[in-house]
Amino acid sequence: MKKVKNSIGLLILFLTLFVQTGFGQTSIEVAIDVAPAVLNLNNQGEVVTVHTDIAYSLVTGSSVFLNGVEINSWKADDRGNFVAKFLMEEIKGLPLNIGAMNNLVLTGETFAEIEFQGEQEIKVINVIPKKR
Repeated sequence: MKKVKNSIGLLILFLTLFVQTGFGQTSIEVAIDVAPAVLNLNNQGEVVTVHTDIAYSLVTGSSVFLNGVEINSWKADDRGNFVAKFLMEEIKGLPLNIGAMNNLVLTGETFAEIEFQGEQEIKVINVIPKKR
């Protein structure tokens, strides 16, 4: 019985990939939402979080990068979609244009070795917070 359930699970996974990617498609465009949307280089935060619209069960987590920065951790959100977390210090270390919009590109692979990519612009600032 367990073997049948595993086989059904794999069948559902491959059917989902087929429907999401289309037959023969070599890459998937995903929607992403980056937080924070305004990155202050003086922010003491620890992570940059990227929410996606691709199912968590489809993604090879270790294959995910944000502008070449390796993923730190990942999880599923309450909808079952993939959420990636990157160390903020590493994102701050990218060549960023201060006071301007910067394009962040999330890349990765599914378990079926289909590449996916999503992009979003965020503003980068360098403001020292006022003391209270």
